[in-house]
Amino acid sequence: MFRSTTALEPNDRAAYDAIIDVRSPAEFAEDHIPGAINLPVLDDAQRAEIGTLYVQTSKFLARRKGAALAARNIAEHLEGPLSDRGGGFKPLVYCWRGGQRSGAMATVMDQVGWPVTRLEGGYQTWRRRVLSRLYEPAPSSEDLRCVLLDGPTGAGKTAVLALLAERGVQVLDLEGLARHRGSLFGGLDEAQPAQRLFESRLLQAMEAMDPARPVMVESESSRIGARTLPPRLWAAMKAAPRIEITASVEDRTGFSLDAYAALAADPATLDDVLARLPLRHGRARIAHWRELAAGGELSALVGELLQTHYDPAYRRAASRFAEPMARLASPMFATGAERQARLADIEAALDALG
Repeated sequence: MFRSTTALEPNDRAAYDAIIDVRSPAEFAEDHIPGAINLPVLDDAQRAEIGTLYVQTSKFLARRKGAALAARNIAEHLEGPLSDRGGGFKPLVYCWRGGQRSGAMATVMDQVGWPVTRLEGGYQTWRRRVLSRLYEPAPSSEDLRCVLLDGPTGAGKTAVLALLAERGVQVLDLEGLARHRGSLFGGLDEAQPAQRLFESRLLQAMEAMDPARPVMVESESSRIGARTLPPRLWAAMKAAPRIEITASVEDRTGFSLDAYAALAADPATLDDVLARLPLRHGRARIAHWRELAAGGELSALVGELLQTHYDPAYRRAASRFAEPMARLASPMFATGAERQARLADIEAALDALG
């Protein structure tokens, strides 16, 4: 008989050779346990077909048809993705609530001889864990020791975080997790993950952090594109000390042009983005910016956007917080030893926190 568990701490998950999500592809795409692979017992169309049959015709016929489909699908998984697994293969299997789908897969795996474990409560057990860690109040000692990396648009905050991570600093890349650069022009090539999947990835990243050490986080609003930061993390960020990096308008303009080169090369998309700018700028100014874009005057366009659209918003947001603990030149506009010295200055400011 297969085993059951509800243990999902990182060490528990790491003990399995594979975490297998047997839900449909659409359910898996919405959210899943980090690192899981999708081996559906029923695909999306089959799941819909069985559900309709269950409600509209006969529960018995639905169960019989579902069992036949599940048996075929499980056989395909055994002969395909699982065909190279040896006798010691140790998987964790789950479905939506830890019911029939995971039970069917776990039963077959157990008969094969694999030491399989089924997750009691299925995906819902994982989701309750996410909600508990990201939404429910807890002692402040359990939260990350966040330090915000702040600075105006174009100062290279995300790039600086990557350089700090290479030097061993703990970094939480929210924009990377949300697949969005956090501005009007910030959408990446791929779609943003669903909110639930964003939260699962966020929890995975947070669980990998050493709670005794500070964590650098880029200063963000409570929303990154269409994704919302969970309240516990947002509260920790609002209370966190800030390190501000600075750069000239000229440097920030050049950096932004490089960062959004793909968008600049797509005039139609760029014009569509500019057309969505807030009307507080006035129709005449927005029309002027669209004319600059159409004429290929991108350096002038970006410089004006930084000073007129982004910088006032940054100053308003910064005014709500205490003065930064340090104000340092951005490492992105230096090279060689000078860049390393600027990174070291940020690390020294972190070390000052104790």
